[in-house]
Amino acid sequence: MNPALDTATSFSLKTAFTDFKEITKAGLAISVLFSSIAGYLLGFDSANPFSWRILLMLMVGGYCMVGASNAFNQVIEKELDAKMDRTKNRPVPSGRMSSQTALVIASVLTLVGLTLLYLINPKTAMFGAISIFLYTSVYTPLKTMTPLSVFVGAFPGAIPFMLGWVAATGNFGIEAGTLFLIQFFWQFPHFWAIGWFLYEDYEKAGFFMLPTGKKDKSTAMQTMLYTLWLMIASLLPALGYTGKLFLSPVAASVVFVLGLWMLFHAVKLYNERSAKAAKRLMLVSVSYITLLQLTYIIDKFLR
Repeated sequence: MNPALDTATSFSLKTAFTDFKEITKAGLAISVLFSSIAGYLLGFDSANPFSWRILLMLMVGGYCMVGASNAFNQVIEKELDAKMDRTKNRPVPSGRMSSQTALVIASVLTLVGLTLLYLINPKTAMFGAISIFLYTSVYTPLKTMTPLSVFVGAFPGAIPFMLGWVAATGNFGIEAGTLFLIQFFWQFPHFWAIGWFLYEDYEKAGFFMLPTGKKDKSTAMQTMLYTLWLMIASLLPALGYTGKLFLSPVAASVVFVLGLWMLFHAVKLYNERSAKAAKRLMLVSVSYITLLQLTYIIDKFLR
């Protein structure tokens, strides 16, 4: 055996795996996948029993769809990514991966993802396809044109939570709509916080991420208002009008406290208007949505 060849092969495989993780944004894809799993766990019942097969297809198919969206996005924005510090070392803008290779990966992931989601049920595949289309064909081009890109991006970003419910039940009703609404409103304080503390980096590429285009009181005020809308949407299942999606008083109290926690940091951003406060709000928002979904799941199984 040739030790040098083994080392080169090992290095190439390691590099290829690392580039695959980066082109699909594995960390983001896994966090999005958690939302779909949460939706599935909330959706199954005696009429639609739990299935490891369906859950596995949802996980793999969901990862493929998110990964495909991210790969297409990086091909489209390769020149802009090269201008920003946080993205210039990605596989495509850095030149480690060609655009053609990235497009092949994105296309294969789309095909595999849609096939797996269709095998669950057609509606799951439909929403998966809508998600990738909106993200790549509408949201991505709008990022350099208007702050409304965040509004458009909130639609595909809100699909994963309700996608799990649709995978479990085969239906899109008031329950899936409520899950969609929760994650839809969550997108705004989350991404505006990111847009705030990465403002200078986004500015290099000409991205418009903040509602006013500036780090000002109006942007901070809108961040607070959407956090309030998020709190209201998150508590809707406690009112008894969201079908099979229900939240007990104890769980609703936990969700309310989580909302106050996030609102506190949104108010801090309004008062301080600093990158530090924005970054803190972003981190809290990630914890918020995860803890909220866990609260919903635990409440279901304890009732």
